Amino acid sequence: MKVSSKPRPTIGPDSRPFWEACAAHRIDLPVCEDCGKAHLPAGPVCPFCLSRKLKWCTASGKGKVATWTIVRRGLHPAFRDEVPYNVVQVELDEGPRLTANVVGLDGAQPVIGMRVEAVFDDIDDTLTMPRFKPV
Repeated sequence: MKVSSKPRPTIGPDSRPFWEACAAHRIDLPVCEDCGKAHLPAGPVCPFCLSRKLKWCTASGKGKVATWTIVRRGLHPAFRDEVPYNVVQVELDEGPRLTANVVGLDGAQPVIGMRVEAVFDDIDDTLTMPRFKPV
């Protein structure tokens, strides 16, 4: 199977608010009403306390790099021409850690503690994904 023929991320009822927020160029995350933690991926229960009482809240989209790695395979067809690329895990100012690739480094590597903010790339007519760039 060619990379370009792989299916796109599934948009189910539990993740729809996240993808709709991305299309509107913001980040919405599920927040547990019992333990108060925000999380991704979206799911029917909180991964921390297994509560089903979830609400959706807008996250800041800004934070600092907690960890990073280099991806050497195109995990999404839209990014296959960018391989290898850097993926960072960002501790959001408001919300949990969020993983995405980072752009705008001009050949440099990410640095732990680097301040970043979310930017949004339109992948196609139906899908927009958040990425991060240095502030």
